[in-house]
Amino acid sequence: MENQYCIFNGHVVSIYEPFLAINNRAFKFGDSIFESIRVCSNKIMFLKDHVTRLKLGMAALRMNVPAEFNVENIQALIIQLLKKNTHAPNARIRFTVFRNEGGLYSPDTNDISFLIETEQLEQSYQLNSKGFWVDIYGDIKKPINKLSNIKHGSAMLYVLAGVAKQSMKLDECFIINDTGNICESISSNVFAVKNGTLYTPPLTEGCVDGVMRKQIITLAALNKILVFENRLTDYILCNADELFLTNSIKGIQWIGQYKQTYYTNKMATFFIEKLNQITN
Repeated sequence: MENQYCIFNGHVVSIYEPFLAINNRAFKFGDSIFESIRVCSNKIMFLKDHVTRLKLGMAALRMNVPAEFNVENIQALIIQLLKKNTHAPNARIRFTVFRNEGGLYSPDTNDISFLIETEQLEQSYQLNSKGFWVDIYGDIKKPINKLSNIKHGSAMLYVLAGVAKQSMKLDECFIINDTGNICESISSNVFAVKNGTLYTPPLTEGCVDGVMRKQIITLAALNKILVFENRLTDYILCNADELFLTNSIKGIQWIGQYKQTYYTNKMATFFIEKLNQITN
């Protein structure tokens, strides 16, 4: 069996050796936060944005942020692990932070530990050849609060949406918020296109503050494409020309069908080409 490694609190350890305590708070309470980071053509994509979001999320969760949590140090650790695991030129990085052991719902400390994992990927960003078939997961609504924009470890809403997706034989599900609007999908932010203009939910609608979402908004501005951060309703989606999803790992994935509406992928194709220019 091929040996693989991770980094725990700055030290390289084998993933097959026990190093996490059974009373780990991420396991017991979901008391954690994480970033999914993409490596394309040996380039760590948008790391500054990931580190900024990570630190803001830790502050919101009242976790102590170590002084060494900066772009330079985290980049060095990621590069070290990629070399150790020979995961290049394309890979997925998961950077997880969790509060240290002790206490029940009330923790004994706000100090943290961190874990870095790598996974080999075969290629850079690539648009899906077949459009996704998507519908709404409506059993549980996502609450709008100070945790809504954070990628934290309490993910049962997304897990149950994933189970529903599988049972309905869909490619993805939309998540709706307290007010009944579409705020995101299971693993991505959502964009709609109408007459060449982009529409995406604002953070006040409860969507995750996506790193790739930010890049698409920036690329749109650079290419003189209008972007409006507006609520997305069922009516807006059904009357859009295009729908596509964005996340840091996949880049962009276009939606071919939502309910009885079918969509093209002209804008999604444009943005995936722009993203891949950044990787070169």
